Amino acid sequence: MSAPRTPRRSLKQRLADGESLRGALLRLPSETLVEMAGVAGLDYVLIDCEHGPADTALLQHHITAAEAHGVDVLVRVGTAEPALALRCLDLGAAGLVHPHVDGAEDARRAVAASHYPPWGERGFATYSRSGRFGTVTAAEHVAASRETLVVAMIETRRACAGADAIAGTEGVDAVLVGPADLAADCGFPGPEVANGLVEQAHRATAANGRTVMTIVPGLDAARAAEEAGARMIVFNMAQVLMDTMGALARPSEPSRPSGPSGPPGPSPL
Repeated sequence: MSAPRTPRRSLKQRLADGESLRGALLRLPSETLVEMAGVAGLDYVLIDCEHGPADTALLQHHITAAEAHGVDVLVRVGTAEPALALRCLDLGAAGLVHPHVDGAEDARRAVAASHYPPWGERGFATYSRSGRFGTVTAAEHVAASRETLVVAMIETRRACAGADAIAGTEGVDAVLVGPADLAADCGFPGPEVANGLVEQAHRATAANGRTVMTIVPGLDAARAAEEAGARMIVFNMAQVLMDTMGALARPSEPSRPSGPSGPPGPSPL
């Protein structure tokens, strides 16, 4: 049998205990970024296998690096990809983000792909990495798999209108509104239209006792989302990095000389 491990509370358990969690969305294959997220103290990383590479060999390396730093890994799979969902969970992902969930039927399929029977339809195996290579019992493996976090991603007007049914689907733990696809589905309207739909989805999520997950570009947006009730924040690291690099690349404004009407202007960094 395998050597005993110190148990770590799952993301699902931490949310049930009322915690708020922060993570990083990574589309760029980089074990170093995963390690940096762990060193910084983030709670999880979200590896994007929908818009990023879906190479499971790379994913295993990312999960291994994350576990070494006590960080959980969520994976965003593609639309209706139960085979990829299976492989991600076998590698040890703590949960899945399922994109383009437009209604209750899509939500049920997402749950089915994420869990073993009788909760779902995931193919059973204990000899995978998540089963400690066959060194745990079937009962232990099933019990551990029930901690899998299932996130339904809402990305259209139709989905926002059906958010109550989606969030109310048994087995859905959290709901994430995809702002980019939602804006595209709405024809890129003004922010008041998209914001109204997002708020509608968030209200339905909270009313069903599910966790609101929100993607943000930076710290100010994270604080605002948490104040509005989101308990899972995920930073879009591509945007964070590009904003930071852009700021570094822009020349600093020269100091303004002091005058009789006031103090000196800001100094360049």
